[in-house]
Amino acid sequence: MQVNRREFLQMLAAASVAGFPLTGLTSSHGRGNMYDLPRYGNVSLLHYTDCHGQLNPIFFREPNINIGVGSMRNQPPHLVGEALLKHFGIEPGGKKSHAYTYLDFVAAAEKYGRVGGFAHLSTLVKQMKASRPGALLLDGGDTWGGGTGTGVWTNAQDMVDAQKLLGIDIATGHWEFTYGADRVMEIVENDFAPAGIDFIAQNVTDVDWGDQIFKPYVIREINGVNVAIVGQAFPYTPIANPRFMVEQWTFGIRPDDMQRQVDAARAEGAEMVVVLSHNGMDVDLKMASLVNGVDVIFGGHTHDAVPAPTPVKTPDGGTCLVTNAGSNAKFLAVMDFDFRDGKIQGWKYNLLPVFSNMIEADTEMQQYINNMRNQEVTFNGETFNMEDKLSEELAVTDSLLYRRGNFNGTFDQVIVDALNEQIDSQISFSPGFRWGTTVMPGMPITFEHVMDQTGLTYPAVTRNVMTGAQVKSILEDVADNLFHEDPFFQQGGDMVRVGGLKYAIDPTKGIGERILDMELDGKPLDPNKEYVVGGWASVQEQPAGDTGRVIWDVVADYLRDHKTIQIDNLNEPVVKGIGEDNLGYVPTSEI
Repeated sequence: MQVNRREFLQMLAAASVAGFPLTGLTSSHGRGNMYDLPRYGNVSLLHYTDCHGQLNPIFFREPNINIGVGSMRNQPPHLVGEALLKHFGIEPGGKKSHAYTYLDFVAAAEKYGRVGGFAHLSTLVKQMKASRPGALLLDGGDTWGGGTGTGVWTNAQDMVDAQKLLGIDIATGHWEFTYGADRVMEIVENDFAPAGIDFIAQNVTDVDWGDQIFKPYVIREINGVNVAIVGQAFPYTPIANPRFMVEQWTFGIRPDDMQRQVDAARAEGAEMVVVLSHNGMDVDLKMASLVNGVDVIFGGHTHDAVPAPTPVKTPDGGTCLVTNAGSNAKFLAVMDFDFRDGKIQGWKYNLLPVFSNMIEADTEMQQYINNMRNQEVTFNGETFNMEDKLSEELAVTDSLLYRRGNFNGTFDQVIVDALNEQIDSQISFSPGFRWGTTVMPGMPITFEHVMDQTGLTYPAVTRNVMTGAQVKSILEDVADNLFHEDPFFQQGGDMVRVGGLKYAIDPTKGIGERILDMELDGKPLDPNKEYVVGGWASVQEQPAGDTGRVIWDVVADYLRDHKTIQIDNLNEPVVKGIGEDNLGYVPTSEI
């Protein structure tokens, strides 16, 4: 029988729902050798980060563009595709190659199926904890917010209850703060504290008095070893996200304060010190070089799936191991230490891809997810069943739709095209968020896919008039956040996504000189002429040019109108100046 790709994917989805394994399994419970990790040493830490509310298994394509500049050029995490595999000694063409890279994505995704899912992650966590008595599960943040309908509609309660059921021990945050300071404290005090979960962040203090808002660190005893975990929340929260939501809190990188907290933990009896960070990997690498006494940094924010830690020399000649554990509940990091005679004698690290067809779903977690989604909620005056709303099929895609990468992805293209068409703008901007799931060719685009890309707590769509000079200034500012040679000046997102406008970029230049050759409708952008610019996710409490519409409705209406989506010409900038040997750049046109 001959089937096309769309029919194949429908069969795949049906088989997955029915519980049939879709790939060869080599051990009981479908875990295979990849998940059969023998215990090593006496101290174990588990880590996941940046799941962005994704409770069910998804498809997720890793980037083909992750450019590093200056000292970060051609160094982890700025490696993609074959360069990443070669650096970490991973054979191409297998499960791990698919997990860590974009290579042959569609064919590999059809072969290996979806990734992630909290029910599958829960099974893996339970297995690792059972084989590693005393192991702690660290949640690196971006768990409640950014990219989920149920999170927006339940005010993050969907993920809070899932975290408790998953058995997290310690957490820090970033998108968590976009639910507002009051909601964060309500969860920390009423949900986390009774469950024995610590929310930690040494770099969040009161604006007026400088008091710590959260515990800066906690010390947990693991098999007789006192381990301190120091929290580092996203340092640029009030800049990258709405300030008014946390107006009484200050953030920042604060390496000097980090040193003081590490010293305090050591003085209190900590024998090992780890940092649970949401800085982004480049920032963590620099911070590790400035602070003594940290053994390992479990990092997040930049969504980099890095198979092995990067060792960094500390000022006193020690070594700090810097890790980053991907996103979307797609990975679980397992780090084992052999701690004896007052020091770490050895360690082993495994970043395990969570292939949902190879791990049985945890029954209790799956039941929770199903029940949570199948409930009625009232949001903005509308009452609806969440599962029903999320399941609406809006259109079908003939193209692979994804977001992750320094510049426009194909789902970003859908969003900016929707803005230009729906609100009649000439140029459109969409934030360079790194969250958002992937839709395979031939699949229906559901309302859930739209919420995966747009579900946040400040979704207003704006329409403003800007001069060409103002447009260039916006692009330059975002490019500096992404490509500044000093990691402490980076904010960890990707380049703003652009619709209508074409341009070139030289990441190696300084601010004001990176954006080149701007054109609209085949004509150079006039710095003095005014243009209509659409956008969304303004960080202002009352955004200028608010249209009264929210982004998910704009995109959904666009998809309903078009019914079939095909991206023939991805609006990516022409990249200049980085050199042909840049290992973080594979042009989309060459894939």
